Order: sequence, then C-alpha cells, then structure tokens
Amino acid sequence: MNQPSANRRDIMQALNQWLEPERFQDYCPNGLQVEGRLEIRRIVSGVTASQALIDAAIEEGADLILVHHGYFWKGEDQRITGIKRARLKTLLAHDLNLVAFHLPLDDHPEFGNNRQLARVLGLHQAEPLDGLVWHGRLPESLSPEAFARHIGATLDREPLHVGVGRDFIERVGWCTGAAQGYIDKALAAGLDAFISGEISEPTTHTAREAGIHYYAAGHHATERYGVQALGNALADRFGIEHRFIDRDNPV
Repeated sequence: MNQPSANRRDIMQALNQWLEPERFQDYCPNGLQVEGRLEIRRIVSGVTASQALIDAAIEEGADLILVHHGYFWKGEDQRITGIKRARLKTLLAHDLNLVAFHLPLDDHPEFGNNRQLARVLGLHQAEPLDGLVWHGRLPESLSPEAFARHIGATLDREPLHVGVGRDFIERVGWCTGAAQGYIDKALAAGLDAFISGEISEPTTHTAREAGIHYYAAGHHATERYGVQALGNALADRFGIEHRFIDRDNPV
C-alpha cells in the first residue's frame, strides 16, 4: 500500500493562504527557503533548523522540514561557509525542503506561538493586546511563586522570575521568544505579570521598579507549540505524516 503524499506546491499554497507572509516586514524570508523534492509524504517540524534537527529529520525519512527559525537572517554573513555550508550541503544532498515561518507564525490567531502558549498554559480569554503581545486571565488567581511553578511544570523548564508586584496574579500578558522589550506594553495595560522567552539586563530593573512580575520562560520552550500546530494542520489537510522533533535549547 502506497503511503499518502502531497505536492509541495499545494502545501506551500495552503501555508501562504493561512499565514499571509506578505503582511509582515520580517528579519528573514518566510516560506520555502531551500527547495527539495516535489512529492511530500512526511513532514518533520522543529523550532530551529539546526544541524541536529536536519540529521534527525533524515533519520525519520522526512521530505520537508518545517521550522520557526530558518536561515538567511538580515545582517548575517551572506557567504556559504562553515555551519551554513554544512547545513545547506546536508539539505541539498538529501533533496530536503526547508520551510520557515517567523513573525507570521508568531502572529497567527490559530496556529501562532502566542495562541498556542495560551492553550498550553491554560490561560483564558486569550487575545491580542498590542501587536504581537497577547493578554488573558488565569482561571483562578495564583501567587507569583505558584505561577512560576505552573509555568515550569507545563513547559518542562523552570522560568526565571524577577520583579515585584501584586500578591496574586490573575491578568497576564505574554509574547514568545525574544520579546522582553514588550514588558512596557504589559505595564501600560496594568497587567499583573508578563511572560516572554528571553530576558535582557534592563528587564530586571523595569520589573522591579515598575512593579510587575516578569517570567523568562525560555525562547525555545515558549516557541515549541506553534510549529507543532501548523504541522498537524498540514497533516490533517493533506493526509500525510507529521512528527515534531524537539532538540532542546536552554536559552
């Protein structure tokens, strides 16, 4: 019995219709970054197109790798040397497609990282607040320490908790990845807490002095879920296989 397959062009058409990358001024090209075989039977998704993920996808017999963090970022060295050469050589040698969506995946109301993080953390009334920043409510108020434990248990990564504020948290803002600079939007909205992936040195002082609980829950850890939702949607749409592979990153 033949394994179901789909045409890469049809897959890309669906992705572009869903995510509308033309709406975004991004730091990298969104969509098909490295062209491989046309017939797609198996998709492997992951957060970042590292060499480890590429190697794992080859072992899985993947035809297409779907990621949030791909290649060709603005400002990077354009020469095909070193790590970049090794990655591209592996993809081309195995006729593998690499598809990446950055800001369009963060922003998407159904598949997006912010929507999916709310689902995973159990945040209610989740909706956009300002741009890429979302806000919502806990089903019941928690102490700052209990909320930190909840984040750690849910994401399997202990967050860094800094700042001061209310004794109990109910209204929460968040933006996945390197979004620590958006803490000002959470402050302007009068939220009890703000979650992002990474933290910078000034974020600690802002949280302490402005009076808000801030949780750095990990860039990788907060962005594992959007690409999974997108891969599952493709599998459902085209009847093909999808597997998420987590290559952990402590950042």
